[in-house]
Amino acid sequence: QVQLVESGGGLVQAGGSLRLSCAASRLTFDNYYMAWFRQAPGKERAFVAHISPNVDSTIYEDSVKGRFTISRDNAKNTMSLEMITLKPGDTAVYYCAASPKRFWEPTTSPNSWDYWGRGTQVTVSS
Repeated sequence: QVQLVESGGGLVQAGGSLRLSCAASRLTFDNYYMAWFRQAPGKERAFVAHISPNVDSTIYEDSVKGRFTISRDNAKNTMSLEMITLKPGDTAVYYCAASPKRFWEPTTSPNSWDYWGRGTQVTVSS
């Protein structure tokens, strides 16, 4: 069973920064697309960013472009999300997700992703 464990969440003031990490195990990491999603209270889980297995492609949700950077280290089976200039609207539980390589790329829909971590809370105060 694939395991994904997020870390690095916390409380930060608006304008601050955080770095989230996702440690993956029980999978051939460089065969998987990896992504970050987030879920704010009362809202549906929403796409944040994803990165291709070979690190040659990244996609970001529009509101985080220029502020968030997704990266991965295939040698260490880890993925990160560097977040700067955080806003109160970024407050959410952040989830790591994984999807194996297929003929098609996974989409921004949560239904397109096979495995999930339990999440880490990010709270941005104004």
